[in-house]
Amino acid sequence: MRTFPSAAIAPIPRSFASALTAALLLAGIAATSQAIAVEKTPPIETRAVTVTVLSFNLWHDKGDWPKRRAMIVAEIKRLKPDVIALQEVLQRDGLRNQAEDLAAALGYRVQFVSVDPADAARRYGNAILTRKRTEAREMRKLEPLDDYRTAAHARLRPGAPRTRIDVYATHLHNDRAGGAIRARQVSSLLNFIDATAQGSYVIVAGDFNSDADSPELRALATRYRDAYGSAHPDASANIAAHTTLNPAYLPAQRIDHVFYDPIGFELVEARVVLKQNQDGVWPSDHFGLLVKLRTRPRIVSLRASPN
Repeated sequence: MRTFPSAAIAPIPRSFASALTAALLLAGIAATSQAIAVEKTPPIETRAVTVTVLSFNLWHDKGDWPKRRAMIVAEIKRLKPDVIALQEVLQRDGLRNQAEDLAAALGYRVQFVSVDPADAARRYGNAILTRKRTEAREMRKLEPLDDYRTAAHARLRPGAPRTRIDVYATHLHNDRAGGAIRARQVSSLLNFIDATAQGSYVIVAGDFNSDADSPELRALATRYRDAYGSAHPDASANIAAHTTLNPAYLPAQRIDHVFYDPIGFELVEARVVLKQNQDGVWPSDHFGLLVKLRTRPRIVSLRASPN
């Protein structure tokens, strides 16, 4: 049998081995020191930020839309909300998408959601307009699907490190006798929130076509707080003074709401806006609802993402 000589292995010079050992030892010490420093770094408290939300039903293009549009733009410029939840948004031949049109006039970013195909000439739905940066935008068709209702979601970056705000906008079934349908839509909405929200900074705004304390909204009101009702405890006893429906067109009722997670926010104010007419022209058949919230500071680890 043929054999082969073993390859000779040159010994590692003692000086090189010593240098390598020293380098590895120093690297280990540095890594250990860094780990200990991170462990000893105390968590920090996030900075509180204020966010103002406007919920408003546009009434699509009913009445004198050009004049209504001018009134709406002027008032929103005065109010300067950070987020706007719009309902009954329409686009059709001869009418630019109303949410996109308002966003362009106001300098806001826009997210429009609809069950109608993206290439359809006529589309109808909801929208979220934002002044602050967003890092996520999503939509969900609400059950039952044959009622053609949607919810929009936008995650805001309000400018404070480690703070994200999840905003949802919706418009529920409108028939007064449709409480069971609205209850299903609320369940579908809550499932959407559970699947997308990142924490307790959650805001839900829109036209719910029901009182905040109604049976069909109970699941939502159990988890989140009715901003206007919290700011005005007498609202239920004096609907005429607190209606969000415009009495010029509809019986007084408070059906437009902004709900918020009380773990994440404290309420600053809530009031009805966009309720003045000009020469008999009203901004809409609804009034607007403006809510200001302040985030509650949280204790977070510096290991978390700094942004």
